Amino acid sequence: METRLRDFSLLIAGRAVPAASGALFERRNPLSGAVVTRAAAATVADARAAADAAAAAFPAWSALGPGPRRHQLLLAADRLEQRRAALVDTMMAETGAARAWAGHNVDAAAAILREAAYMTTRIQGEVIPSDEARVAMAMRCPVGVVLGIAPWNAPVVLGVRAVAMALACGNTAILKASDVSPGVHVLIGEAMIEAGLDGGIVNVVTHAPADAEDVVGALIDHPAVRRVNFTGSTRVGRVVARRAAEHLKPVLLELGGKAPCLVLDDADLDAAVRAAAFGAFFNQGQICMSTERILVADGVAEAFVDKLAGRARGLTAGDPASGGHALGALADPLAHKRINALIADAVAQGARVVAGGDARGALMSATVLDGVTPAMRIFHEETFGPVVCVTRVADDEQAVALANQSEYGLSASVFGSDAARALNIARRLETGICHINGATVSDEPQMPFGGVKATGYGRFGGSAGVAEFTELRWVTIATGAAAYPI
Repeated sequence: METRLRDFSLLIAGRAVPAASGALFERRNPLSGAVVTRAAAATVADARAAADAAAAAFPAWSALGPGPRRHQLLLAADRLEQRRAALVDTMMAETGAARAWAGHNVDAAAAILREAAYMTTRIQGEVIPSDEARVAMAMRCPVGVVLGIAPWNAPVVLGVRAVAMALACGNTAILKASDVSPGVHVLIGEAMIEAGLDGGIVNVVTHAPADAEDVVGALIDHPAVRRVNFTGSTRVGRVVARRAAEHLKPVLLELGGKAPCLVLDDADLDAAVRAAAFGAFFNQGQICMSTERILVADGVAEAFVDKLAGRARGLTAGDPASGGHALGALADPLAHKRINALIADAVAQGARVVAGGDARGALMSATVLDGVTPAMRIFHEETFGPVVCVTRVADDEQAVALANQSEYGLSASVFGSDAARALNIARRLETGICHINGATVSDEPQMPFGGVKATGYGRFGGSAGVAEFTELRWVTIATGAAAYPI
């Protein structure tokens, strides 16, 4: 893991090509600082070439029946799994992820491709009764080129998700790789092209960090690009949405989160602790659904905090390459400055660190803060680290009010023995997802995944994903003579 793995090219029109400038950029391991990847630094011209290639491939791909599309997507899932070792090693090296998280990424990404393959025969319309002498149909049709902009924190899962359903619906695709995980995203493209999604059906563009705005802007601006999906920060999501809005292009946005877990006074505390620890600390808390806030009833708060702190103390952080650690490294070695500042602000205002503590460079132990209030920055700001905040509440009403006191609205969970009570609370939470007696971190490829408020809009997965990546058209066939007023 201490040496560079390989160089990665752009994938345009089914071929590996260098950037027009010949330039490469480096990705370094966040823990060791060693160069682990060198990737092509695309220019605006390269971005346009990728969009041109996708546009040229669209007529033939969109004309294929669902059977051939299904076959190639299933084959892509197989090819992805065959590259498991390379994907896991590259993801660990580029992002500092633990091996378990990297392996889960490959498994989940293959499942997404297989679900997309299944959906090729589920792209359905309807026949609508008409007052005229005609058959009227609502038809879902492919839109053209789809641009998927993927993040680094779950690079295999989210890289595949950015393009899989779009391809199933008959669109061609451009995967705009993250500059943090360019190798992982090119490996995805290579697997898909090897499966027959070649000739411009799938294209992958990598770029240096400094060139992000120009390259992404050129892709969004290209007239062949008809849909955009972006997973990442709310700040960048707003930039993407504004750029696409200039061209009236629909955008699917899955952005930041500050997921609350509500622990009611009748909750199974052991189950709640297990779910909270998983939701807060898996992948070092670098998941959009990560449990960042726990709102626990006063009557059970002391016992809950003691149990959660004990569990957190048993989760160590270390070099993922060495094994033996539940937590790996933070992908950004400078993230500790922001996270430590949030913890310091909370402690200065009365919060207590009951497990863990400050980050040391790219490593941070599982951290639990008790006594957090809405007056503290950490109650509102996304930490994207292995930190969870506990706030004690008097009753259900206060728990719901504080849970909704966030600009974000992706995932939530409620723990309680009375299912009706928990469901009534879940219905009042301002999130796109809520799990009763389950962790905030959960996903399945057939589910409608997405959020509300500053988490964005639109849904990945299942029939909801089909709606995002198709155009609903009204088509009629005359069955008799029409009567016109003139």
